[in-house]
Amino acid sequence: MKVSGSILQFIKFGIVGFSNTVLSYVVFTIFILFGVHYLIANFLSFVAGVSNAFYWSNKYVFKKSRNEGRGLLQSLFKTFLAYGLTGLILNSLFLYVLVDKYDIPSLIAQALCLLITVPLNFILNKYWSFKTKIIRDEKN
Repeated sequence: MKVSGSILQFIKFGIVGFSNTVLSYVVFTIFILFGVHYLIANFLSFVAGVSNAFYWSNKYVFKKSRNEGRGLLQSLFKTFLAYGLTGLILNSLFLYVLVDKYDIPSLIAQALCLLITVPLNFILNKYWSFKTKIIRDEKN
């Protein structure tokens, strides 16, 4: 059975996303255990997670072919912006509401937030951060 390119890409993104989620959650948990405020822990886990996500997404998930162009710095900026909107701003807002307004423990609240922000990150990364342009060969 042959798997289409988009399905394989989604599976790869899921693997990278899972590793990113685990890394972010571990970093968040470590900082919480050391008494760091949950919003600061969230920011630090965000930086670690997005750095991991960008590296593996660029190398493994959204690889460009020879006839595609994509600026590395532009993709990095877009990745941090996409994750910043959903993974930092939206996640921090949800964390604040769940922890401070509903008294949900921060480790549980963070897990709930990930259920919302991870799918949004895939959509933004696939269709915006790692979008490529076809480069036409001028020799032909």
